[in-house]
Amino acid sequence: MTRMSSFRKSTLGWLAFALVPLLPVTAFAQGASTPPALEGETCSVTGLMDQIRRGLASRSPAYQRYLRTLLREAAVTLPAAELQAAFEREKDPTMAEHLAAALVARSEREADVGAMQVVAKRALEDRDPAVRSATVRAMRRTGALEKTGDLYERLMRDASPEVRMEAATNLSEDNQFVYAGQLGSATDTAVAAAAASRDPKATAKILGTLNTEKLGAEAASQLQGLLRNDSAEVRQSAALALGGVPAEQMGQARESLVSMYRGERDAGVRKALVRSIAQLGFAGAVPELQRLRGIDPGMAPEIDAWIRALGTGLQEWELILREKQRLQTAP
Repeated sequence: MTRMSSFRKSTLGWLAFALVPLLPVTAFAQGASTPPALEGETCSVTGLMDQIRRGLASRSPAYQRYLRTLLREAAVTLPAAELQAAFEREKDPTMAEHLAAALVARSEREADVGAMQVVAKRALEDRDPAVRSATVRAMRRTGALEKTGDLYERLMRDASPEVRMEAATNLSEDNQFVYAGQLGSATDTAVAAAAASRDPKATAKILGTLNTEKLGAEAASQLQGLLRNDSAEVRQSAALALGGVPAEQMGQARESLVSMYRGERDAGVRKALVRSIAQLGFAGAVPELQRLRGIDPGMAPEIDAWIRALGTGLQEWELILREKQRLQTAP
């Protein structure tokens, strides 16, 4: 990419402008009649990285975000081999994240189909957990989940808690903000990673906001298996996730939740179980909830609130949730 005195109207025009250094003003101060001519200058990975290193000293988060965007936008025009080499030799986690994000951007725009695999390999193999974590972050809210095979299952077994949590955050945010729960394979990948995890907090992070309406049969079975996890936090998040499964999975999910309720001792898990039983059955869940009411007297007020909310005949889950909350807070 070459800077020119004539600003071309193109999608990268703003980028070229951003990279133009400030013109010296001494000539004007000395009375020169015309401005100095711009000289051609080739953008390079090294030059751009030097600019970003200097900019990272800024305390402005907005400016730092701008620099990251700048590199991502420039990525498709930079030499692929030079960019990859810079990424592979970079030791600073922040700079490694910037370079990884640039490679991901190349892959996303189909400028380099192998770039995502380069990033995934370092996320798995770098010796420094801080660099592994940074590289994982670079893949967040992108299409990496679809292009990296069993990457996330392997990341959930990483020795570093930080890496595991970054991977869990990716899965949670990708499913929520990139796919909105509408890509079954993405949901299944998240559940498979949760099942592979031995980190309760990371597992709960994955499942906590997971939309399971496109969940596959195998993933549903894995999710039911997590109901037997030793961690109450994992059991609770798995129970909540099962409340949103598709119609073909509802019968088995409901049986698993009801069976688990009878032996569960944790109050938070029991609340999650009751909520999902209500979500799976709507008004049809009332008889089952009535049968469960006597198992734990302490849960009676919670179950009664669900029975009353379901008895209103509302047909949208968000409205039922709101009504249940209103009933519990009403004087």
